[in-house]
Amino acid sequence: MKLLLAPMEGLADEVLRDVLTRLSPYDQAVSEFVRVSATVLPQRSFFRISPELARGGRTAAGTPVQLQLMGSDPGLMAENAARAQRWSPAGIDLNFGCPAPTVNRHRGGAVLLDEPETLHAVASAVRAVMPRGGPPLTAKMRLGVRDTRLTLACAEALAEAGIERIVVHARTKLEGYRPPAHWAWVGRIAEQVRVPVVANGEVWSVADWQRCRQESGVADVMIGRGAVADPFLARDIRAGVIHAADDPRAADWAELLPAIALFWARVRSKLQARHAPGRLKQWLGFLRRRFVQAEALYQALRPLDDVHAIDAVLVQAGAGLPARAA
Repeated sequence: MKLLLAPMEGLADEVLRDVLTRLSPYDQAVSEFVRVSATVLPQRSFFRISPELARGGRTAAGTPVQLQLMGSDPGLMAENAARAQRWSPAGIDLNFGCPAPTVNRHRGGAVLLDEPETLHAVASAVRAVMPRGGPPLTAKMRLGVRDTRLTLACAEALAEAGIERIVVHARTKLEGYRPPAHWAWVGRIAEQVRVPVVANGEVWSVADWQRCRQESGVADVMIGRGAVADPFLARDIRAGVIHAADDPRAADWAELLPAIALFWARVRSKLQARHAPGRLKQWLGFLRRRFVQAEALYQALRPLDDVHAIDAVLVQAGAGLPARAA
């Protein structure tokens, strides 16, 4: 069984990847996407999305981080993949799953699932510039744009082009992130292709993972928002621990408090003061789905925009004084 941390545009940047991989053991993480559209990108474009490239392609906890590329031009995708390999990412992942309208209007992400031939061309071109036996070339896809007519054709196109692992977000582009995820389709894809297939979508708990595994027949899972809401989810999946609905999880919350302080310190170092509070509230908004203690902290911070006032609330909550992080 492999557990992967999902790329989450606008949510899981390197700061949250760092914190989440400290709290739970992941086999691999995937960065947010690097948009490839018109040129071969400079080093700073890759490092901005994945600063882990400066540390051997790993988080501080040692989790390997793949660099995700998104685009539709086979030649440009290959040139950028070749350039990115100079800094030794833990692999290259191709994004055919993003449902964002802005991205899709520019022929990126899930909209390409109407074009299995484009998926094959992009993956083949990138495969040609990556050494066999080196870091893996993988891809993430959805079930289609509007429906599942081309689902299997897309998966086959990727596998035939040399993709070594396919992560399947078990919804269409138009379904976005609305439940349910159609886990049975992950199993149909796994039966069709001869490469490993990973399930993704609506895994918020150990019980969800168990149902996903039962319906799909696939043990490997990529966890996204569920990991943001419960940073110990990957740990508990490995241990088979299911928490009761009324369990306050006091020990886990005590371990989370210094992680929240670290996250806040690094966000303050990265962002301008007027933008930093929103990132902390965003994460706490997810945490309150799983931790009753997070609700009170979220409500205390919700009206605050001053970073010093937020410091004081975190200290009072027991998070400790957030020291500036490097």
